[in-house]
Amino acid sequence: MIQLRGICKSYARPSEGALQVRKNIDLDINDGEYVAIVGPSGSGKSTLMNILGLLDTPDSGEYTLSGEAVAGLSSTKLAKLRNSKIGFVFQQFHLLPRTTAIENVEIPLIYSNADNPEERAVEALKKVGLGERLKHTPEELSGGQQQRVAIARALVTDPDLILADEPTGNLDKASGEDLMDLFEKLNDDGRTIVVITHDENLARRAKRVVRIDDGRLSELRDVTPEKSQIGDVA
Repeated sequence: MIQLRGICKSYARPSEGALQVRKNIDLDINDGEYVAIVGPSGSGKSTLMNILGLLDTPDSGEYTLSGEAVAGLSSTKLAKLRNSKIGFVFQQFHLLPRTTAIENVEIPLIYSNADNPEERAVEALKKVGLGERLKHTPEELSGGQQQRVAIARALVTDPDLILADEPTGNLDKASGEDLMDLFEKLNDDGRTIVVITHDENLARRAKRVVRIDDGRLSELRDVTPEKSQIGDVA
């Protein structure tokens, strides 16, 4: 599904020169994988997420998503590809206040002019266990329930890939465990999941863990608590 070859990305810093945060990265993620990406703050995790999600473009290298080369696509084509192929889940839920769960989940369908948006939103909310909270607004929902609404919004376009950036960051332990269970179920159903996380427990629940440090990637072969190589992910 995802193939990165020689990806580099740098940002200009006033009076300090360029800051290189991605360095000739190669990464393959196959259909149906569940991958956690870990690493210390400032290591380039968010930059990698933005590149994978077509929210940012690399300075050099090649990115192929579901067999389609991304380089050179117009902003309109990138937006269409992003809307059809990728669902996003963030640490901040980004739900519209005073707007029902159904209406929040419908938003991606409005941009794509999809048929039957309300019906599809209801189906997505039922998938994440919120069939009894369809008309509730964010302030009427717990943090864990709000994150489930955000996941339903990510699922409603039936994307091949779910990208999650620190999805347990604003959740209590019990809600975080529920979210991990949900990600595993979605992966078991065939969805590709890529999670950027500081949460070691979430990383260990993934089927593959990649560490990023100083802009470089390495595979972690053993992430059991006794032999964890995750190390400092804060």
